[in-house]
Amino acid sequence: MCRSGGVGKLSQEEAARFRKFQRENLKRLKGTYQDLHWPINMEIPAINLKAIVLVHWLLTIWGCMVATLPSSYIWGNFSVLAVGVWAIAQRDSIDAVLMFLMGMTISILTDIIHFGIFYPLLDRPGDAVRFSMGMAILSLLLKPVSCFFVYQMYRERGGDYNVNFGFPTVTRNRDAYQSIDHQDQSGSSANPFGQAQDPKSGPRSY
Repeated sequence: MCRSGGVGKLSQEEAARFRKFQRENLKRLKGTYQDLHWPINMEIPAINLKAIVLVHWLLTIWGCMVATLPSSYIWGNFSVLAVGVWAIAQRDSIDAVLMFLMGMTISILTDIIHFGIFYPLLDRPGDAVRFSMGMAILSLLLKPVSCFFVYQMYRERGGDYNVNFGFPTVTRNRDAYQSIDHQDQSGSSANPFGQAQDPKSGPRSY
């Protein structure tokens, strides 16, 4: 009897030690998990829309110092910056910041096409041409980052992931349809005593 009581007492102490050890390990693992994943919980720094427009305007001005790029590059970039000015003026407009985001995204493709076509045509470019093309390329490299921050502004203004362009869509009203089981149940409930109300049929002919 004494041995069984001693064994029971030791087992309880071991269980208490094990629970304490388990709690300590869980705290350590939780702290390690938070330390490993702290970059995910970081807040994205707020970038002003005015700064984005100003930086790209300055780089575009420097990129157009020398007539190495066509007028389509100039008109395309400055028209997108004009939409950015509209987004700055209309602080609560979702359409303005959405149009600016779409313009910046499309201008990335158009800038790549312009650089791919006209840059190889340069024969022995001077320092001014190199500086101008360098600023234009720098503006292109910064546009994906600017698009990311503009998208965050679009979300802050109440924009949704699903962008609606106003095209008509056809939707089906499923309320007008009934399943076969529902129709069978409605028919049986309308005449539950159908067999009892039927008149007596005559003798069956075999």
